[in-house]
Amino acid sequence: MELHPLNAISPIDGRYRNVCEELSLYFSEEALMRYRVLVEIEYFIELCEIPLPQLKNVSADIFPQLRKIYNDFSHEDALKIKSIEKVTNHDVKAVEYFIKDKFDALNLGEYKEFIHFGLTSQDINNTAIPLSIREAIQQIYLPSIKAICDRIEELARMWAEIPMLARTHGQPASPTRLGKEIYIFHHRIITQLELLKQIAYSAKFGGATGNFNAHVVAYPKIDWINFSDKFISRLGLQRSPYTTQIEHYDNMAALFDTMKRINTIMLDLSRDMWTYISMNYFTQKVVANEVGSSAMPHKVNPIDFENAEGNLGMSNALLEHLAAKLPISRLQRDLTDSTVLRNVGVPFAHIAIAAKSLLKGLSKVTVNEPAITGDLDENWAVVAEGIQTILRREAYPNPYEALKQLTRTGAKIDKALISEFIKGLDVSEAIKEELRAITPYNYTGVGKQF
Repeated sequence: MELHPLNAISPIDGRYRNVCEELSLYFSEEALMRYRVLVEIEYFIELCEIPLPQLKNVSADIFPQLRKIYNDFSHEDALKIKSIEKVTNHDVKAVEYFIKDKFDALNLGEYKEFIHFGLTSQDINNTAIPLSIREAIQQIYLPSIKAICDRIEELARMWAEIPMLARTHGQPASPTRLGKEIYIFHHRIITQLELLKQIAYSAKFGGATGNFNAHVVAYPKIDWINFSDKFISRLGLQRSPYTTQIEHYDNMAALFDTMKRINTIMLDLSRDMWTYISMNYFTQKVVANEVGSSAMPHKVNPIDFENAEGNLGMSNALLEHLAAKLPISRLQRDLTDSTVLRNVGVPFAHIAIAAKSLLKGLSKVTVNEPAITGDLDENWAVVAEGIQTILRREAYPNPYEALKQLTRTGAKIDKALISEFIKGLDVSEAIKEELRAITPYNYTGVGKQF
């Protein structure tokens, strides 16, 4: 059966293929082949620039042609590697043989044994995969999260002065400002992004068991540690100095844990937006031909926030496993890291789906000020905190208890009842005027400006 979005097992490659297709440039098997070819080619060029004695006659003029092997890497090239793998039963060795064929075509056959010279498969994989992750983070992930942050900030500024009833434990609480409540999510995400940007993209590059055994026995006078540090740095990565056959993945785990926290913040935002919509604090722009329910014509569901929440949860489950599993391997190495790493693009895809849904949802909401104001009108009891705090300042006897008695009688607490209570207080008229000035609309405190 030919793969089609309608018969794909995963919705990533099916229903949502058009949403996250750009990630295939970084995380598909074809993309991994291209990154492996890149690392092999750049390593060969680096050996030429030492130069190794046997490579001293390789002219730098040929380097652009070598780089074209990965820059122009095609689907046909990937199929060629796959056909070689059917014979070798080894994916990285198939890449090596593919490049050797390219060397023959460029009349470089005498140098082709220096492809993959002294290396093991994980020198390639543990360089290619973090390189693909770094580029996906920079090109896809960070711009998508920035777009969400920009929209949150835009809404927060637009709604900065709108007073709103807060709720703690689901119950009416001291009023706040709508803009500040929304901006909280911007601050949380930005804080975690700063932590994410500090995490190094680590690569393992040190031969079969991390000691450059083959390199040293062949060329004992070359400083292979310094060579590899510079080579990996030139690729934009950081070489882990102490490894087994494989990278220990600690920094990759830290990256995934940080992405998980960012997901959790966006999930929290999605749930809050869903709740505000259910409270009628927000309305959603109606799209003429969309259907909210197969049975109830009136419904306009908050599906964008629900879609975001579901996909962020899926992403977090996968990131959790990646972060927990990858740093653990038996002795020098087992193959569990390899099979798990083949799924590294899946949580990115769920994030891409969620981010676009969340951004779409945030672009459709409109604040319903009458509903927000109506809630404030119905909850004059929330000014009790402010009144009792001023009475404390004035050494009034048992102010908390007096307000508690007033607000827990079961009677409706409205402006008139609060005014009557203030009228009966044994305080100066100036203090009474100060107390009367407190309303649910202005009792919103102060916060850091944004």
